Amino acid sequence: MEIVIVAFQMGSAGESLSRGFFVCIEGLDKSGKTTQSRILVRDLYRRAFKAYFTTEPSQGEIGRFIRKQILSRRKRVPAVVEALLFAADRYDHSEREIKPMLQNGTIVVSDRYVYSSLAYQGSAGLDLDWIKKINKFSPVPDLAIYIDLPLEVLARRIKSDRSVMERMRTQMMVRNVYIELVKRGELIRVDGNRPVKEVSKEILDLVLSRFGHER
Repeated sequence: MEIVIVAFQMGSAGESLSRGFFVCIEGLDKSGKTTQSRILVRDLYRRAFKAYFTTEPSQGEIGRFIRKQILSRRKRVPAVVEALLFAADRYDHSEREIKPMLQNGTIVVSDRYVYSSLAYQGSAGLDLDWIKKINKFSPVPDLAIYIDLPLEVLARRIKSDRSVMERMRTQMMVRNVYIELVKRGELIRVDGNRPVKEVSKEILDLVLSRFGHER
C-alpha cells in the first residue's frame, strides 16, 4: 500500500453540506489514487466547498505502527493480524477524523478505506463477510471509487518491492477482488489508464452529481 505521511484540511471557509459527504478512492499501488484524491480536494476547494484529505493507514498511533512495523516488512504477517490492525486503525481514524468532519458538513476524501482491507486481506484468503463484520463500525461512504489500471502498466510503475504489498503477484490477486466488488456494485470503476486530467474530471463529475451540484 502507498504510504502518505501528511493529512491536511482545505477549504475550511468554504461551502458546507448539511451532513457532509464521504468519498473514498481505492486502487492498486501506483494506480494514481493518492494523486487523484488530492486533486479532488483541490477541485472541490476551488468550487468553495469545505474539503478534507485523509489517508489510510491513518496518522494515528496505530496507523503509524502499521506503516513502520507491518508495511515495511519483507515477509507479510498473517492476514488475520493485518485485518485486525487495519480495522483498529480504521476505528480510530473514523472517530478521530472522519465522523467529526462529516458532522461539520465537510466533504471527506479518503485515500483508501475498508475496501482495501477487503481486497488485500481478502485476496490473502480471509472471508470478505468476516472482514466486513470487524469493520461494521465504519461510516459507509457516500461514494466509493476504484481506479483501475492494467497490470502491465502497474508493472512498469513498480520498480522495486518497496513494501510488503507492492509485489506483482499480490497486486494481481488484489485486483481480482476489487473487480468483484465493482461487479457487486460496491465500487464504481474509473479507468486510470488515461491522462491525469481526464481521470480527475470523471471523478469530480461523479462526486458533484451525487449531491446534485452544478458541474
